[in-house]
Amino acid sequence: MIDKIQKIKDEIEHKIINNNEELENFRLNYLSKRGIISQLFDEFRKLDPEYKKNLGKPLNDLKNLAEQIFKEKQEKLSERNKNERFEIDFTLPSYNEIIGNRHPISIIRKEICDIFEHLGFTIEQGPEIEDDWHVFSALNFPPEHPARDMQDTFFIEKMPDILLRTHTSSVQIRAMEKTPPPLKIIMPGRVFRNEAISARAHCIFHQIEGLYIDTDVSFADLKQVLLYFAREFFGKNSDIRLRPSFFPFTEPSAEMDVSCSICNGKGCNVCKYTGWLEILGCGMVHPNVLKNTNINPEQYSGYAFGMGIERITMLRYAIRDLRLFFENDIRFLEQF
Repeated sequence: MIDKIQKIKDEIEHKIINNNEELENFRLNYLSKRGIISQLFDEFRKLDPEYKKNLGKPLNDLKNLAEQIFKEKQEKLSERNKNERFEIDFTLPSYNEIIGNRHPISIIRKEICDIFEHLGFTIEQGPEIEDDWHVFSALNFPPEHPARDMQDTFFIEKMPDILLRTHTSSVQIRAMEKTPPPLKIIMPGRVFRNEAISARAHCIFHQIEGLYIDTDVSFADLKQVLLYFAREFFGKNSDIRLRPSFFPFTEPSAEMDVSCSICNGKGCNVCKYTGWLEILGCGMVHPNVLKNTNINPEQYSGYAFGMGIERITMLRYAIRDLRLFFENDIRFLEQF
């Protein structure tokens, strides 16, 4: 039996293993339950005790040697396969990288933010789930205002004071509560209104609002900032006009139109042949709003403005259906 052990040892030491198939054959021949070494152990158990003393150690050494060789060959083949898998063939043609597209809403939002950041505005964020105080009461909405109805606003039924914000003006209130004037911020974000979804309306959309509070802030300052924005965004030849309007949180209030960049103010189907496009609402911050946030209206004044990003984006890219922004159709998004 000692001769068998020595013969098998010589075989194992000189065994050539070049691939995984040969490695598996080595395991089956020598280390499996029906392998040669297992058969030797079966024969060993049947021997008389006087013979086992001289054969036990050589047999265990043979088994350990076979396991060691198997492990070493396995690690070597594994490393070689790994290197082969990541080996680069520089003669092969290159792959065209598929680059994703930014959403048009994201493109326009960043462009608007960049314009106002150049004027010293900083970006402020706030929660989308808000309470009545920050969305309505602090902004001078009267208790009977239609916006407080379930038909216009998404209220949480079990908590009637909690709702999905209908405008980013709620961020203004939070900023005014925590930061004393001077305050110069813009507030981009997503808002929600209980509206029927159509080509021109959606229950989810995006806004950017601006707020500037300091001493001696006037309507002239507001007009100059908005004119700068219009010419930076729509072109240097753009002009604006302000029409009187009403918002609970500003007084006086105005709607701002910009000259149509498609027809250069001559009139077309986009501007309904008026030469003007309505893009935002604005006004001087109402004294009641300042009082509600513990800012002295006798010492400070300010202006605010707000615009819908979807509307600006539709004007920029001549998009006629608002629903396209939410469908995630690759054919649509690849155009930007």
